[in-house]
Amino acid sequence: MANTSTIARDGGTPSVPARGPRGATPPRRSSGLPAWVVPYALLVPGLLVIAGLLLYPLYQMVVMSFQNVGLRQVRGAPAETVGFENYQKLIESELFWSSLRNTVVFAVVTVAGTLILGTLVGLLLHKLGKKMSTFLIVGIMAAWATPQIATAIIWRWLFDAESGVINWLLNALPDWFSSLLFGRSDWTGEPWLNDAFTIYIVLIIAVVWASFPFIAVSILAGLKSISQELYEAARVDGASAWRIFWKITFPLLKPVFAVLTVLSVIWDFKVFTQLFVLAGGTSNREAYNLSLFAFTQAFSAPPKMGMGAAIAVVLTLILLVITFFYVRQIVKTEDVR
Repeated sequence: MANTSTIARDGGTPSVPARGPRGATPPRRSSGLPAWVVPYALLVPGLLVIAGLLLYPLYQMVVMSFQNVGLRQVRGAPAETVGFENYQKLIESELFWSSLRNTVVFAVVTVAGTLILGTLVGLLLHKLGKKMSTFLIVGIMAAWATPQIATAIIWRWLFDAESGVINWLLNALPDWFSSLLFGRSDWTGEPWLNDAFTIYIVLIIAVVWASFPFIAVSILAGLKSISQELYEAARVDGASAWRIFWKITFPLLKPVFAVLTVLSVIWDFKVFTQLFVLAGGTSNREAYNLSLFAFTQAFSAPPKMGMGAAIAVVLTLILLVITFFYVRQIVKTEDVR
């Protein structure tokens, strides 16, 4: 039998290779990267996708905002650099300022309405039993999952002047009640979608209807994480429901409200599809917001894609500034705590 043991050169005890316990997995070789580098290396694929899908188009948009881009440039002609001329025209345009006003007012009202309604529904769902809560969640999430174009078409039909359900319901009210409440009793042929003010009323209703389910479900998820012992202790001390909300629920869910507020601001500032459908296209200039104004400048004849890009850059900067200051206030609040 061959001797497989290794004899020490100095004649000492033979050295036998160390063996681990039976079935043990041999240690893997190290990748050679420092431990702090590994997380960043894992993020590289995702960052490359983001750069390709978001950052590069954003860069191209900024470059285009300093150029005169029309049909000739789309067909291959070189773009003419015009510097800040597009931005100067925007500042001098009354339509830009009216579009900016419509955008800001609409976003403020819609964000507030969405957060309030979503919070109330979330609190209600938290009070219900499991089966009923699940049933209602499925129902309201169907509204949130409905495509925006379908939502806009439904609300346009509801407020149609000739065959809309809203006019029919208002005409069905008793004349004395309708006159007392609205100052009129006949709603036949009421053109809700001809005037910019009423268009935005319908738009606010449509967007809040489609957006509050996401807020409600998010608030419900946050409420599930709060210990019920806090509420029981507050009720024992005689605290009202309103005081319990402001002293327990709201402080503990402040990070959730912060994220939902930022997301709602971003979504509502960029509303386009619903407004385009409700306004019947781009003919009603008084109803423009920044998104519809940018679309009109970029794609209506003659196309001015440089102007459209400049409007999009302004809208992006507004959202970045709002998000930055809001997140900064949140961070300061958390640091104080």
